[in-house]
Amino acid sequence: MAPADLSSHVPAAADAAPKSLAKPKQEEISPAAADVEAGGGSPGGDGVNYAARAQWLRAAVLGANDGLVSVASLMIGVGAVNESRRAMLVSGVAGLVSGACSMAIGEYVSVYAQYDIEVAQIKRTRRGQDGDGGSGDRSNLPSPTLAAGASALAFAAGGALPLLSGGFVRAWAGRVAAVCTASSVGLAGFGVLGAYLGGASAVRSGARVLVGGWLAMATTFGALKLFGVHAA
Repeated sequence: MAPADLSSHVPAAADAAPKSLAKPKQEEISPAAADVEAGGGSPGGDGVNYAARAQWLRAAVLGANDGLVSVASLMIGVGAVNESRRAMLVSGVAGLVSGACSMAIGEYVSVYAQYDIEVAQIKRTRRGQDGDGGSGDRSNLPSPTLAAGASALAFAAGGALPLLSGGFVRAWAGRVAAVCTASSVGLAGFGVLGAYLGGASAVRSGARVLVGGWLAMATTFGALKLFGVHAA
């Protein structure tokens, strides 16, 4: 009976051995995975969580870019049919004020909708845990007021660049050239800044934003120039 018992236990020991050896290997991988998660999935392992920056970076860069492109396109478009300095200056101021208000209201409504959804989810979670639907942890909820103010401020900052650079130039050609030059520099700068903060390619991001802004300004200028010719 002794040899039979010994032979019956040998396969069981052989099956258990790989499992005991494989266990430490998985434990060795876990810290590395934790480091990748702590670094925000960055392949360089620099510890910067770029995904956490995405929301505020998108709002700031898009707000400034929208302000710059909107005001510059409006000034150039009006300048296509009216070469007076006053007309371009007034159109730029109107575009800046109306655009900043529009961005603030839109951001407030959008973030408040997100706020309501997250509050409802917190209440459902608390109700499932203790049955009373308590308040829960609301420390990480977004602020609609802060989001609206930041969006309006970013739009105004971007729109002020073409307004101040070309709104006070007397000659029409110099005025249009100043708006286009300042807008081009600002667009490239916003693209590079957004790429730097987001960990993306600065060249591709800057070129993409710059070409998009040029396209918007050229389209506005051409459309209003055509409208002015037919209206006359």
